[in-house]
Amino acid sequence: MSLPATSAWLPDLLFTGARFESGLALVADAQGTILRLSREPADLAAAQRLSGRALLPGLVNAHSHAFHRVIRARSEFRSSAQRDTFWTWREVMFRAATALDPDDLLRASRMAFLEMALSGITTVGEFHYLHRAPNGRAYAEPNAMALALVRAAREVGLRICLLHSAYARAGWRRTPSPAQRRFIIESPDEYLTAYASLRVALASDTVAGLAWTGFAPHSLRAVPPDYLRAILPAMRAHAAPVHMHLSEQTDENEVCLAEHDTTPIGLLEHEGVLNETFTAVHAIHISTHEAVALARAKAHVCACPTTERNLGDGINPADLFFARGLPVALGTDTNVQTDLLEDARELEYHLRLKYLQREILAPAPAPEVDSDPSALATRLLACATRHGAASLHAPGGSLELGRAADFFTVALDDPALAGADVATLPAAIVFAGGRSCIVDVVIGGRPVVANGRHPQQAAIVGDFHALQHKLWAHL
Repeated sequence: MSLPATSAWLPDLLFTGARFESGLALVADAQGTILRLSREPADLAAAQRLSGRALLPGLVNAHSHAFHRVIRARSEFRSSAQRDTFWTWREVMFRAATALDPDDLLRASRMAFLEMALSGITTVGEFHYLHRAPNGRAYAEPNAMALALVRAAREVGLRICLLHSAYARAGWRRTPSPAQRRFIIESPDEYLTAYASLRVALASDTVAGLAWTGFAPHSLRAVPPDYLRAILPAMRAHAAPVHMHLSEQTDENEVCLAEHDTTPIGLLEHEGVLNETFTAVHAIHISTHEAVALARAKAHVCACPTTERNLGDGINPADLFFARGLPVALGTDTNVQTDLLEDARELEYHLRLKYLQREILAPAPAPEVDSDPSALATRLLACATRHGAASLHAPGGSLELGRAADFFTVALDDPALAGADVATLPAAIVFAGGRSCIVDVVIGGRPVVANGRHPQQAAIVGDFHALQHKLWAHL
């Protein structure tokens, strides 16, 4: 179904990036690209009226592992280990990873992506490493699992950046576990061939801005320097997003120092990997001079506060990044909970617990100027929108001329937002809002969620129930 020559929406309030304004229509062309924010009487008269709603740019989830959705609430128990950590949690994840075929991944991913859409997310960066069959052999279609993820996003209506993971080994001097056999592509040439094939398969979707590829060297424990050197020319030639897990755990730093006599960021800087296309996912356990190196390279950081808290990873040093002008994106990572507004506020709240202070990430007010009650919220919204879009090279992220008409609306009469005025509404949405507030989600000018529901919601949820019953009856 094609869109009319133009489409327009007129909410009670529209977020322009710094504040909410009234009497402003969003006008998009037939391809779902923003033509203008307009006060022209003709545009206002022709616009679809969104009464009682405020409109914001769609949220961008820069880091997800969709298949982790199947282990939600299934790792919240004390194991027999002396200490439960990320590494013991990983064993539960590995059990699930061995059980999924492409059809299972499709069903699990549809569930994860449905939740994202319902929470206002319009683009996802899917960090994909389930490449092979459970026995370690390639599928007849080598990208069968990646294509299942893209199909799931297409069926839900999300944009997807498929971050195709390079995974060469289990770690320094470590033997791969049975689950990791399906992650590993030992040859850089085989990895690049699969990546090129995926780019071709998604070519038409890429042109339309619906699906595109990025490189994802998994981590320095999984990708040694010689492998990085082999794929680096392709990463530079394509100028695609490059995402990598980095310094999520102190163990990673210690092993990197033992193997390479330098830190992960030091090694990547030496190898020439850091540049404006690079996003360091997590980057929790880093020093000030490493943050300076990322800033010097004009790189990005992707924080995943809910997952980092759930796994006991540590507190993301967002204050270190903000102080050096490093753009911080947000991700849902394990999808233990899917609420990017929650992640935005946790970026600040975790630091409050660390420093026993408030307003850690807020910009300093100008002298003799009254404080802006939503200055902090606006900065955090940028992490959930503009910075995520920049990290993934996504077409949305802001409501500006030439950007995609990707947006969500919130109900101004939702109890969580009651009492907010125009000046405090950004803070109310970030610090008190959540999925209950969200009414509509539009992606590329097309409605994906209306009145808080997705048209395929019941079918997707029912299908996921059946998948979980099948999986966990045998795991």
